[in-house]
This record gives sequence, C-alpha cells and structure tokens, in this order.
Amino acid sequence: MQWTNPILQLGAISVSIIMGLCLIIVRIRAGNQPTTLKKIVIPPLGMATGFIMFAFPMTHIPWLWGVSAFGTGLLLFAFPLIVTTRLERVDTAIFVRRSKAFVAIIIVMFLLRIMLHRVVEHYVTIPQTGAIFYLLALGMIIPWRLAMVSDYLRLRKLAA
Repeated sequence: MQWTNPILQLGAISVSIIMGLCLIIVRIRAGNQPTTLKKIVIPPLGMATGFIMFAFPMTHIPWLWGVSAFGTGLLLFAFPLIVTTRLERVDTAIFVRRSKAFVAIIIVMFLLRIMLHRVVEHYVTIPQTGAIFYLLALGMIIPWRLAMVSDYLRLRKLAA
C-alpha cells in the first residue's frame, strides 16, 4: 500500500533524518566516556519490548518475511557495524572506538533503509512495513552488541 498523503510521508522521512542525526551524535559522544557491560546490553533489551507490536493483528506478517528481514539485518547490516566498532582499554576503563567510516556507514544504511522502505510499502500495509523493519533492525543490533560484549569481556579479563 502506498502512502497517499505526501505530507505524511515527508514528515516520516524528516523524523527519520532527525533520529538518524541524533544517533550519530549520541554514538560520537559515547566514545568520550568509558563503556560498561550494562551500556552495551541495555539497547537490545530495550528494543526487544517492540515485540509487543505483534500482539496486534495489523502487524502480522508471514514467518518467512520475518525470518528474511531478521536474516538481512543479521547478515548484511550488522557486519559493517561489527567491523567498524572496536573496544579499547585505557588504564582501567574500556572505551568504544569507532572508525571514521562509522558516520558514513550509518548514513549509507539510512539511505538504503529509506529506499527499501519505499519499495516494501508498495506491497504491504504501513504497520506491516514497520514490523518488517523492526525485525531488520533487531537482526542488525543483536550480533553487533554480542560482538561488543565479547570484546568487552575479553578486555576486562585481560586486566584481571
């Protein structure tokens, strides 16, 4: 289904751009403070509350679509984040150090998401589109954060 209101569509894209810029700013500022296991684990746990959307029939999608969206996030979108995020130990603290390519990768992922969103919304309802992109994002964040947890525990163990 296509959005029939161009103002609504422009508003949604504008909000996405603002949220993307906020994400970039937060991620850059986070590199100036030590990280903790809690800071690494809480975002995917908080995001998991989004599964409540599937209690509503309007967001139901076929299992294959859900698995495909999650797998796409897992196999395509998580990889650039994993390779451009590294943890480093400074004295007793552990910091998240992202490469200079991080911002470019986030922008490219955002543009891909917008393009994919426009294609998907022609075939399914807006709530179903939201469900598909939620699963894609979850598939992206889980392996990224698991890789960060692994690095964090390794660095913490080295100090002991």
